[in-house]
Amino acid sequence: MLLPFARLVVAGLALTLAAGCGGKEYVRGSQDPSIDSHAMSTGLDKEDIQRALKETLNKLRVSPVMNEWRTTNPPPTVAIFPFSNSTDQHIDSALETILSEAETWMVESNVVTMISRDRQREMIREVEGQQNAVFNPAHTAKYGRQLGAKYLITGKVSGNDERTEDMRRVQYFLYMQVLEVETSAIRWQGKTEITKAVR
Repeated sequence: MLLPFARLVVAGLALTLAAGCGGKEYVRGSQDPSIDSHAMSTGLDKEDIQRALKETLNKLRVSPVMNEWRTTNPPPTVAIFPFSNSTDQHIDSALETILSEAETWMVESNVVTMISRDRQREMIREVEGQQNAVFNPAHTAKYGRQLGAKYLITGKVSGNDERTEDMRRVQYFLYMQVLEVETSAIRWQGKTEITKAVR
């Protein structure tokens, strides 16, 4: 009779052999970095997000508003708000990643005080007066005032989806902007393009 640990080892070995017999192999990106370079769909993946953010945030890094923030004392308060998805693609999880990455970049820049995104849902409900309220871009100034932010970073992704008999191409346009809460003035806006295709 096998001990419980031995049974687990045997079961794990059996699963490994079964997976090997099916011709599938599980590989980590750290073992084979080329895994991340291949497109698996026309959606936004890790490489698309990293390239788009690098390009967009590098534009923000040298912008007049960022230079102004560097000399403001105390540092201005900034909040990051959802990006609108104007495409017909299911990219909401990619947009969440973009927001989290941009928030991390802003925190690491050490030029602003970032307001946590954790309280945003509650605050959006307060402004919209609904239990299951959804972010409304028309009310960004109200949200910013409610949070005590001087600036908001937000944006949108629009797209163009075209097909022929033997090819499909999806073009994404990522817009990021810095809004001044008090005036709703756009203090900075950057655009990045991403194209994906199946052929």
